[in-house]
Amino acid sequence: MNPTDMTAVELVTAYSSGELSPVEATRAVLDAIDARDRDINSFCLVDEERALAQARASEERWATGYSKGLLDGVPISIKDIFLTDGWPTLRGSQAIDESQPWNVDSPVTARLREDGMVFLGKTTTPEIAWKAVTDSALCGITRNPADLSKTAGGSSGGSAAAVAAGLGPCSVGTDGGGSIRIPASFCGTVGFKPTHGRVPLYPASPFGPLAHAGPITRTVEDAALLMDIMSLPDPRDPTSLAPPRATFRGEIGRDVVGLGVAYSPTLGYATVDPEVRAIIDQAVQALDAAGLPVTAADPGFTDPIDAFEVLWSSGAAAMLRSFPDGTRDKVDPGLGKAWERGEKLSAVDYLEARAVAADVGITMGKFHQTHDILLTPTVPIPAFDAGHDVPPGSAFTSWAQWTPFTYPFNLTQQPAMSLPVGKTAAGLPVGLQIIGPRHSDDLVLAVSRYAEHVLG
Repeated sequence: MNPTDMTAVELVTAYSSGELSPVEATRAVLDAIDARDRDINSFCLVDEERALAQARASEERWATGYSKGLLDGVPISIKDIFLTDGWPTLRGSQAIDESQPWNVDSPVTARLREDGMVFLGKTTTPEIAWKAVTDSALCGITRNPADLSKTAGGSSGGSAAAVAAGLGPCSVGTDGGGSIRIPASFCGTVGFKPTHGRVPLYPASPFGPLAHAGPITRTVEDAALLMDIMSLPDPRDPTSLAPPRATFRGEIGRDVVGLGVAYSPTLGYATVDPEVRAIIDQAVQALDAAGLPVTAADPGFTDPIDAFEVLWSSGAAAMLRSFPDGTRDKVDPGLGKAWERGEKLSAVDYLEARAVAADVGITMGKFHQTHDILLTPTVPIPAFDAGHDVPPGSAFTSWAQWTPFTYPFNLTQQPAMSLPVGKTAAGLPVGLQIIGPRHSDDLVLAVSRYAEHVLG
């Protein structure tokens, strides 16, 4: 099998048996990046020398019968939001000084490095990860491997596009309003946003409790292993949760047949593309027939987009205040508008928006007393033309308006998975969103693994 087609688990199995070495796997992925990424533009930095050095060190460990961690020697890419020792973290912005020292690992990159994974490079993001498509003046447009004329989604679009295109089996992204799940749905990968605090973050995100970090992979099993690595504690995040009592990789095979599952195709307010709706309906019917009894039910909250956009604009303004003088003239025009709005908001506006988020969280808490899991579409539309913040010809004026299923669960801080479940007639992937109560990351992963098995 071509190493670029293998999952992380398959690579580790091949290393263990001696069938394949980390150097061979890394070389194959680097060659694939060189051949394919000029069209996709999923990487903003590739460090072949460092990747091969890490691969050789892993190869030596495997040769002695010793592995450093769960995914020792597995190639991985890192969204250019996470601080990474030895590489600049420019966050898609022309305003950041590349020449400054870069000698700190974020908690995520520290854990991946300690596990022995091979760092391929950094993946593209819109400026400060502010929107749900991936383009920037610094890096250009990231395109969808399923159709290069379409967007990969965002803001973790580089990570999802890389995994979908076979440019490494896994990546890590951030999600403040859908930024892992949206590109996972558009590109046809697995994308998991865990409970807020489950994966430690440093520096603290100005987007506060909206901000999450999680894996983007080809399989749920790979996502579970990455969660076991990424969720290890780090003292630099005072809001992080205690380590889970059980491993995620050990929980994904648990019996979920008979759980109470709710399906809300619109959340009570969203408009869904008919083709997307038909694909999601078919997937839900298959899960119901396979032993996950599904009930049609809306959670009962109204669209919280106004509160979300207050929190989002406030976070953008807070971050950009720390940038050098003259930044306003360099940033993405849409980000500039969000910055201006955020500067006009008051502390009272912020706290009122947080109160809305709390109310939605309370509603969902009550909902999950009856329903273990909630299913929705991940995004109500397939990927649209690249280079646009909103679908061309639509009436939308902001990115959040076309992704009504994702940001509510950043407000509530719940775990949510996007699982690929089909393609449109044009070959564009469609994702099913699987949502659980706060702190039920293991349950969401287990239901997702079962759905992956049922749906194929």
